[in-house]
Amino acid sequence: MRMVMTGNYASAYGAKLARAEVIAAYPITPQTSIVEKLAEFVSSGELKAKFIPVESEHSAMAACIAAQTAGARTYTATSSQGLTLMHEVLMWASGARLPIVMTNVSRAMAPPWNVWADHMDTVAQRDTGWLQFFCRSNQEVLDTIIMAYKICETSGVMLPAMIVEDAFILSHTSEPVDVPEQALVDSFLPAYSPELKIEVGKPMGFGSLVKPDQYMEFRYKAMLGMKEARERILRVEQEFKHIFGREHGGLLDLYKCADADVIMAAAGSVAATAMDVVDAMRAKGMRVGLARIRAFRPFPHEEFRSLAGKTEGIAVLDRSFTFGAAGAMFTEVKSSIYSCQKRPVVKNYIAGLGGRDITPKILEKIFEDMLVVSKRGAEDEVEWVDVAGLPRRWR
Repeated sequence: MRMVMTGNYASAYGAKLARAEVIAAYPITPQTSIVEKLAEFVSSGELKAKFIPVESEHSAMAACIAAQTAGARTYTATSSQGLTLMHEVLMWASGARLPIVMTNVSRAMAPPWNVWADHMDTVAQRDTGWLQFFCRSNQEVLDTIIMAYKICETSGVMLPAMIVEDAFILSHTSEPVDVPEQALVDSFLPAYSPELKIEVGKPMGFGSLVKPDQYMEFRYKAMLGMKEARERILRVEQEFKHIFGREHGGLLDLYKCADADVIMAAAGSVAATAMDVVDAMRAKGMRVGLARIRAFRPFPHEEFRSLAGKTEGIAVLDRSFTFGAAGAMFTEVKSSIYSCQKRPVVKNYIAGLGGRDITPKILEKIFEDMLVVSKRGAEDEVEWVDVAGLPRRWR
């Protein structure tokens, strides 16, 4: 059934279709309508789940951890300061190998206060052991939540996942979304049945002290789980396509990259705009393409290595900045291709922080700049775009 809905409602419908059994959440702009919709589903009986209103995001994740340890499928949603308040327990969730699924409505960090799109909150959690998926449409939000449960609940993975939708651009914008039949989702995603869980009459230890002679093995196995997730993402998406007729590009969604002189790498909603810009520039005879980073964790290193020998330049657009270094996606892309024999020129463009519009004109200017840089090399490896007082406002 096709419905017109916001990205936040797509998140709520995704959690409902996945039959989340425990939902714990604390409201924060612009995530609130996700948990309001889920509360309606639970209250009306449309979703048989326990809804736990809590006093903070830290408590929301702690409740999900407890319920998931007892064998329940759980879901929560948050944004920005709420996500960073969860930071400690995000690591507990992944270390305990609990496949919790959460939507993060990606928003700028304060101060100064700002509630608009920015990836700093998500990127700051890249080392917590969570899978991270950036979405470009409301349909992708709903589909990815369903797929994430299947990926993460695999015995070789057993890690949590974060589904990222850009604040207001997706969270509060309505688009047509295909909401699949519950029976079809049930045939794709079986009930959660973990091998290990808290059970009455079966004493086990959870979250106990581990000494130095064992701790590294726990972390090594988590690394193997993330490695397994890479292949699992690809397999699950093909299975999803077979049943529902849709796919979203695996870890790295390539658009017109096969013969591209330069490629833009970007994540999130800006990728939808970039696709239109690619079409417009190709109509003018310029061979450009888009590599949409769909999975930030695990990062598509192999896919970027495959691209390295086929293009002259990669413009990496970051909607966040790692102070003292560069954009996080830029450093990942650059490290991916460092060992390649033929390497394209790579330049980092910082844009769109705090919800500043990344217009088609700005994207076109980045492509044009990259076409020049790919021939002569980058004088400045990192460039901030559309900042007052700097030369390249490109408005």
